Amino acid sequence: MDVLLVDGYNIIGDWDELKRLKDLDLEQARKLLIDRLAEYQAYRGYRVIIVFDAYGVKGLESKETPFQVEVIYTKEKETADQCIERLVKQLKNVKTKVYVATSDYTEQRTIFQQGAYRKSARELEIEYKQIKKEINDEVKAFELKKKSRNSLFNDEIMEKLEKMRRGRY
Repeated sequence: MDVLLVDGYNIIGDWDELKRLKDLDLEQARKLLIDRLAEYQAYRGYRVIIVFDAYGVKGLESKETPFQVEVIYTKEKETADQCIERLVKQLKNVKTKVYVATSDYTEQRTIFQQGAYRKSARELEIEYKQIKKEINDEVKAFELKKKSRNSLFNDEIMEKLEKMRRGRY
């Protein structure tokens, strides 16, 4: 299974909608990013891990799993970049491709040297929007197909057919 590691605050600081929301409510911006990446994960089939920097916060690393997306808040004195680099080393193997989503150029170079692939915040946003469009198109096609199946007969004929089916006609 492929893995997507996401530098959470880097993405929030880059995607316009999340950036605006962050200025009003950082917690909501984090939740919206998690929601979007849960859709991404469901559609792509990747394992998604979002890392949020808790460098200035005392305590141990904490993990949550909303919507099957793994969310890590780094431990005290550990940056998101350090956590991501550690995870790349743990996760990368012959069968697993590891992608890292960040627009931090230094971090991109470091993870690339470790054998991971990079996605800029912009590339991830474009890919997410494309996935959203594909999902919407599939839903519209399904509804149109469903509607066309039912539109062969008007309501009166459907009622008569139902009575015949139940033996009441």
